[in-house]
Amino acid sequence: MFVAKPDAAPADTSQLYARPDDVSDTGESWRTVLREYNEEYNVAPGTNPHCLLPAWQLYKNRTYKILADHCDLGRLYILSAGWGLIRADFLTPNYDITFSQAEPFKRRGRREAFADFSLPLGIEDDIVFFGGRGYVELFCRLTAHAKGHRTVFYAANKVEAPGCTLRRYERSTNWHYKCAQAYVDGRLPE
Repeated sequence: MFVAKPDAAPADTSQLYARPDDVSDTGESWRTVLREYNEEYNVAPGTNPHCLLPAWQLYKNRTYKILADHCDLGRLYILSAGWGLIRADFLTPNYDITFSQAEPFKRRGRREAFADFSLPLGIEDDIVFFGGRGYVELFCRLTAHAKGHRTVFYAANKVEAPGCTLRRYERSTNWHYKCAQAYVDGRLPE
């Protein structure tokens, strides 16, 4: 199980804890192993011996399915506190890392060094971000080289998002899921 702080995880002999950037049994980081696994899968579809799921399927909220059904999976990205910015169809192992309130071994500090995946070079599309306040700084860093216009939706106090257009959305519990649904439905106010 990938977590933010394996050393702080509870003792569990049935579970091995690691950070994505820890060295794997191959001598490379788990992140490198996962990238290579995805490259192999993309070259030879159907070769997914570990039965990893596309990133969007790891999340329980139905909004991820709605977005996956609405958008081209090659253009839909998920901002993961564990892996960085990954395509929705990126085969991803189960992980439990968040910037939100959680047990300390699951919680990633904003200043903790992770070798996050970022937006590939050459992306010229406009980018729209729906996500909690704790993810905005990481989004900005991982998309800084994007050529298209970047829009960040927010709900509470105004956020800092250099180089992005900020758009306020109604404040409510899980507002970002409602905002993404409004986007799919074409109901976002101008």
